[in-house]
Amino acid sequence: MNLSFYIARRYLLGPKSQNAINIISGISVIGVTVGTMALVIVLSVFNGFDQVVKSLFSSFDPDIKISAVQGKTFIPDESVIREIESLPGVAAMSEVVEENVLLLYGDKQHIATIKGVDEAFKEVSGLDSMIYDGTMKLKDQNRPYAVVGQGIAYSLRIGLSFVDPLFVYTIDRKAQINMAQPEESIRRDFIYPSGIFSIEQDFDSRYIIVPVEFVRELLSYEDEVSFLEIKLDPGFPADRVQEQITAIIGQDFHVKNRQQQNELFYRVMKSEKWAIFLILTFILIIASFNIIGSLSMLIIDKKNDIMTLRNMGATNKLIERIFLVEGWLISVIGSVLGLVLGTGISWIQQQFGLIKLSGSGTFVIDAYPVQIEPVDIFLIWITVLLIGLIAARYPVKQINRKYLKSIERDGIV
Repeated sequence: MNLSFYIARRYLLGPKSQNAINIISGISVIGVTVGTMALVIVLSVFNGFDQVVKSLFSSFDPDIKISAVQGKTFIPDESVIREIESLPGVAAMSEVVEENVLLLYGDKQHIATIKGVDEAFKEVSGLDSMIYDGTMKLKDQNRPYAVVGQGIAYSLRIGLSFVDPLFVYTIDRKAQINMAQPEESIRRDFIYPSGIFSIEQDFDSRYIIVPVEFVRELLSYEDEVSFLEIKLDPGFPADRVQEQITAIIGQDFHVKNRQQQNELFYRVMKSEKWAIFLILTFILIIASFNIIGSLSMLIIDKKNDIMTLRNMGATNKLIERIFLVEGWLISVIGSVLGLVLGTGISWIQQQFGLIKLSGSGTFVIDAYPVQIEPVDIFLIWITVLLIGLIAARYPVKQINRKYLKSIERDGIV
């Protein structure tokens, strides 16, 4: 066994002349343990919420979305469509037309984005699993129906009966705007709602889903589309398909995976995670000051031992290394205990959901979500050990200045 480790372990676990040193050492271990445990739990809960939000987005956003670089719409080439659909990993493709419209239901109004979709949309999207009320029905005997977001339904007071029609207003893109009679440049149609979906506040208060034929007739379109949305086979790498589609369709189109479609959201989520990590790390640094106090008192308590070791031929580096390992052992013990407790508590919450979400509102989950990431656990452990090592260096450096130099100066060898 390494000599410095052996002596450091004896100093840590053995009795001291002052009981306060044992208390401060225990507080140091507890401080590191609690700080490490907090890092594991908070980051695991953050990962859980991150996964929940991403899963909500995945029920609405496609795996891959194709849009024109210039202009709002484009007419897809049939040969290109067939070539993309034949690619390995492509499960389904849906044509989508989007436009901002004014909705009128009874005496209530709401600005929304109308999204016209074809029959393949149910395969591309998981929206049918997010129906809050009614059914996911867009057509019935050639009659179009609409599925609206919960926020829109609340704003327009759309009830459970779905008896009244939902009127849709938009600007006629082919008409000349007459300021004397502006209503002549407005196109209007009506559709009956069949269901209400609930995904996320931004989606719920923004989107209304209707058949693509309804939107094309409303906007005087023929074969134009705003987007082509693609569903991939489960487990198939999106990057590979994205590269193949880009090569097929050319540089006049944007081909974005799910992360690129919500680039700002993913960037903000990642920034928030690192901000939380840095805040908790700063708290852990403050807690590590106990290590400095514990080591300083231990060095004073073991002053005679330092002289004895020096007279027995121990080098200055060996004596410094003994107390450096002593401080590092406090970090190791505290970090291991914190990792075990934090991972255990996170696993229990992940499996049993003991801590419930408070509040009177409805949500897709009823307990705090937890996702344990091995990379986070490793990063936390390395961070705690580095903080402990740095904290231990300051009092150890004082040994040479206060004791070892005085020994050499007084001629005690």
